[in-house]
Amino acid sequence: MNNVANSKRVFYVAPHMVVGYADILGGRADVTLDRLEHDSPADVATPILSAAHVYQTSATRDELAPRYHARADLLRQAPNLLIVSSNGAGYDTIDVKACSERGILVVNQAGGNSEAVAEHVLGMLLCLVKRVGETDRALRAGRLTHRIDFIGGEIFGKTIGIIGLGNVGRRIAELCGGPFRMQVLAYDPYLSAEEVRARGATKVELDELLQSADFVSINCPLTDESRGMIGAREFGLMRPHAYFITTARGFIHDEDALAQALRDKKIAGAGLDVWAKEPPPADHALMQFDNVMTSPHTAGVTREARVNMGRIAAEQVLDALDGKPVRRIVNPGVWRDYARRFERTFGFVPQQPM
Repeated sequence: MNNVANSKRVFYVAPHMVVGYADILGGRADVTLDRLEHDSPADVATPILSAAHVYQTSATRDELAPRYHARADLLRQAPNLLIVSSNGAGYDTIDVKACSERGILVVNQAGGNSEAVAEHVLGMLLCLVKRVGETDRALRAGRLTHRIDFIGGEIFGKTIGIIGLGNVGRRIAELCGGPFRMQVLAYDPYLSAEEVRARGATKVELDELLQSADFVSINCPLTDESRGMIGAREFGLMRPHAYFITTARGFIHDEDALAQALRDKKIAGAGLDVWAKEPPPADHALMQFDNVMTSPHTAGVTREARVNMGRIAAEQVLDALDGKPVRRIVNPGVWRDYARRFERTFGFVPQQPM
């Protein structure tokens, strides 16, 4: 890509590049895309960081070297940085508060993989209640004597409780409330009862959801408010026949408390796509239960989703650099400071989001 001194500068850390992103940015003569490696020496990294206007970063904390997490240390090395753009819907690798304090806009790709994640939730839900994983392991190990020992259930007409009714949660509500005619409850303190109803659910408080649902699905971002939200007390409120499913982020639920709830048979099982440490070690306590279905943070990783995420990430960054309104802003309160810095850099005022 071109290397003109007055280009709009975007950088990323290899191999964390979303599909198609470089091709789309490559069509712009006024944009330079710089690449760093995890082990790039200071004489390579420093000039790139110093010149950067945009950082396109991985959303996966354990795959990105800590030195490249968008936190205060890195931000100090990037005085011209205007935008930090997460590759995914999550932004665990970004210190949003530190960015806001410096007038840096944080954007994500929320909604880009919502179909993939919602289908993963539904797949886990069906496999758990049908005990697909348990019977597969029993057959392979030669332990299945009587098939009635693995009698399963059905989801038709049951109740699902969705924690976080954003892009993914709304699609889960549609899938479950439509063909399976499930009752859909939702806990989302940021939406009114009318908004929740428009998204196909009934608004309830967290405790009521946990006490009423046959399936609990976590679909909210990891924030200061959601960190540690589901612990021993909350698992204790769930029904003994209920299943816990999370495709959101590690640290929202307490893994030790979940393991204890499973040992004590306080819940029927769990579907886990996200972990405190990713990937989890093979001897992780939660991987020892036959009634726990696991995946390595791959709910949103499909061929279709990766193409979609790359496209919207590139288009959003280009819109931002062109001063056009952008939709997926994580820290909207920073807009005034960001707009002033943008104007000083490029000589015109960006259009405020609708």
